[in-house]
Amino acid sequence: MLDPEDEELSRLKAKKMMELRSKNRGLGDMQNEIVLNSTNFDSTISSTQLPVIVDFWASWCGPCMHMAPVFEKLAMKYAGKMIFGKLNVDENTEISNRFGVYGIPTFIFFKNGREIGRVVGAIGESGLEAEIRKYI
Repeated sequence: MLDPEDEELSRLKAKKMMELRSKNRGLGDMQNEIVLNSTNFDSTISSTQLPVIVDFWASWCGPCMHMAPVFEKLAMKYAGKMIFGKLNVDENTEISNRFGVYGIPTFIFFKNGREIGRVVGAIGESGLEAEIRKYI
């Protein structure tokens, strides 16, 4: 079991890494990923043109930080075939509770506003890509 101070240090490190990544990329560089929140979540998952994948994540979550560049890479690779959204569970607890997200990262696939698939955990690039291919 980790010392509480070690856990806090790990959370702070992961949060800082995410902040630096975001700052270095700038929000304008997230062309293939949509930052989701309560104002745009329902309209995004209700897309009738393309399937949607939502990454439910948190800045303190080590496995989430591990999957973030994988998600970004796949968002670029499958641009135009699937909509990629990211939802911070700490900032959007109502939405994560609504979909029963209890472990993160959780990747939920939607089509026409309905959940069509779900994967929980840091499944790596090949694992996530295999799931994506099921729905495009």
